[in-house]
Amino acid sequence: MILDIEPKHVDAALARQNQLLKIPGSLGMLEEIGNRIAAIQRTDRPSLGKGAVVVCCADHGVTSESVAAFPDSITRIQTLNFLEGGAAINQIALTSGADLWVVDAGVKGEEIPTHPRLVGPRVRAGTGNIARESAMTREEAMQALDLGRKAARRAIDAGAQVLAAGDMGIGNTTPSSALTAAILGLDADLVTGRGSGMDDEGRIRKAKIVDMSVARARMVLGDLAAADPIDLLAHLGGLEIAAIAGVYLEGATRGVPLVCDGFPVTTGVLVASRLDPAVKQYLFAGHQSMEPGHAWQLRDLGLEPVFRLGLRLGEGTGAVLAFPVMRAACQILAGMKTFADIGM
Repeated sequence: MILDIEPKHVDAALARQNQLLKIPGSLGMLEEIGNRIAAIQRTDRPSLGKGAVVVCCADHGVTSESVAAFPDSITRIQTLNFLEGGAAINQIALTSGADLWVVDAGVKGEEIPTHPRLVGPRVRAGTGNIARESAMTREEAMQALDLGRKAARRAIDAGAQVLAAGDMGIGNTTPSSALTAAILGLDADLVTGRGSGMDDEGRIRKAKIVDMSVARARMVLGDLAAADPIDLLAHLGGLEIAAIAGVYLEGATRGVPLVCDGFPVTTGVLVASRLDPAVKQYLFAGHQSMEPGHAWQLRDLGLEPVFRLGLRLGEGTGAVLAFPVMRAACQILAGMKTFADIGM
């Protein structure tokens, strides 16, 4: 069960923030971040220790429609790279005070070898081609959600006080676009970008595949905006997107601040928010990515990004980069003197 954040904790944080020895509002978004974390932690002197990022990995059958600039084999290569410490997110996590966990939700090929930071077993070896068939069954979507929940519990039990998810799955901006279009009732072209580097012709082809996928799901489910989120995941999603939704649902249940990354991760968050709207109270946006659909997602969730750095890698990079900023926001609220402290 996700607990609502009580107004009295919001008020207490704001009252202390307004007494700090500075011009009210002069630290901009840092003040809002500090206030919100304080309310989540039910104190007016918040602190934010170690973080964690759960990188969820899976392959996608829709890559057979030429919607990705790179081959499926990259998903497996990068999943192993995360566990070996050689990816961009490993370096950012190392410098941002964050542990890294990896979920194999559905990477093709042999099972990823056992590792202390690996959460499995995978649900299946990749999804179906969403332009032609369902990505997975409803039961498989539920299993992938549970994998994400399991990973979040491990991360928090290991000491994480702030949590993010990352993604790895060649082709996953296509199901992300399809789910975003379906949930928000938007045209496919509005939410379909270049992914890992498609040219203009490739992006147009990809948008048509997204439109075809959404139309196929609509024939089965009817009004997609009113459809069961698990059914939408099963028809249009990805195994790692379902696992990501599970990470955020469990993180909110455990009462920790949750940071969104880019487009595929925020797709999982969008699904989680439809499964339980209370998850929104715990959300922060690390950055806004270059994918056009991400701006629509953040608008729906009511989130303002900490950074706009032109990132489009995924892996949780933009979310984990925000961890030190969030720690600073907490330290300001907890450690600064107030006007009362100096007798004013």
